[in-house]
Amino acid sequence: MRRTEQLQGLRMLKLRDVCARWDKSELSQSEAAELLGMSERTFRRWCRRFEEDGEEGLVDRRLGRGSGRAVPDGEREWVVRLYRERYAGFTVKHFHERLVSDHRFNWGYTWTKGVLQAGGLVAKAPRRGAHRRKRPRRPLVGMMLHQDASQHVWLSGLGPLDLVVTLEDATSAIYSAFLVEEEGTQSSFRGLAETIAAHGLFCSLYTDRGSHYFHTPEAGGKVDKETPTQVGRALAQLGIEHIPAYSPEARGRSERAFRTLQDRLPKELQLAGIVDDVAAANRYLREVYIPAHNARFAVVPAEIGSAFVPVDEHQWHDILCVQVERTVAPDNTVAYDGRRLQIPPHPARAHFVRAKVRVHDYPDGTMAIFHGPRCLVRWRPGEIEPPGDDELRVPSAAFGADGAAAVTAAPYGLAFTAAAPHNKAVTPCAT
Repeated sequence: MRRTEQLQGLRMLKLRDVCARWDKSELSQSEAAELLGMSERTFRRWCRRFEEDGEEGLVDRRLGRGSGRAVPDGEREWVVRLYRERYAGFTVKHFHERLVSDHRFNWGYTWTKGVLQAGGLVAKAPRRGAHRRKRPRRPLVGMMLHQDASQHVWLSGLGPLDLVVTLEDATSAIYSAFLVEEEGTQSSFRGLAETIAAHGLFCSLYTDRGSHYFHTPEAGGKVDKETPTQVGRALAQLGIEHIPAYSPEARGRSERAFRTLQDRLPKELQLAGIVDDVAAANRYLREVYIPAHNARFAVVPAEIGSAFVPVDEHQWHDILCVQVERTVAPDNTVAYDGRRLQIPPHPARAHFVRAKVRVHDYPDGTMAIFHGPRCLVRWRPGEIEPPGDDELRVPSAAFGADGAAAVTAAPYGLAFTAAAPHNKAVTPCAT
């Protein structure tokens, strides 16, 4: 028996009892109406119906009649068919948004959820656990950012990839998101560079304790801030506080964002026809999905204003990169990542043999060598071939009897040693 029918039965019993007491003059009309929670006029009408039709007169005449606002049966069948054929796997909220935006759908979310649940197409949500209090958001944008990555099958034609996201704490707006094979130092630098270029320097960064973010002497223990990673060193140089998270619950803001992304983004990429092209997926993320996601899910910050500090690119570009110190060999080369990098002649000094230099490896594939604050040479992406099995083996014929490196001709009049035949071209930095 439905709840409405149960309530109708109780109502009939109470009406019959009160009407009988009024008929015996035990209650006045006003007292009887007050007991039933109705006006005296309504009470008289019910009594008249009871006298004329008996208990049948007390039945609510709305029961069994269809609502004037009911959705037509054809609309119900169309929604079920559309979900099965095109939007299978979508959450009810995501599906309803698509119905409204793409199919001129006028019915409500609750009705849509009921239809899909009744048809067994979506399961009812489980009961929520114990109440936990969220950490309050930062009041201003730019006070705290989150950076994290999630491995998932984002493209149906490829295996699992990592989605690296840089997220605003105050609003949950996504500032940077892109797919890579595996997250690491360079992907972290890329996300930071995209964010700083668009908005400026921020106050703090909240991340997990991954090995590219922090050095952790003991598994599950506290981080060692005295031994910074490349990312930690860069953040310290930029004056950004680096905050470690010690549990997934502490990263609740980014965890909830990834739950939404894992549900929606693969389906949106599938609808856009992007199934195995990472570059096209990243372009779609940047130009289409992130603006729509922020418009839908970003919230208004608690306070008006911004903690971002606008800066020129030259103030951060040479910081957001892997920096490794090397000692220059007798042939004015340095070894890095299985390669020999040649330092060309420079007006600052005759040679750099045994000098301490820094190799800068940038997220976009650019590489450079610095001596102190001075850039000696810079290679654009693709100008240095990947290291091979014999890249570090220097042929003995490349050196003279006194140990000096033999020099061969090179394009643009720059000198290369026979030990570094893979350096296609170099661009001396401006002095």
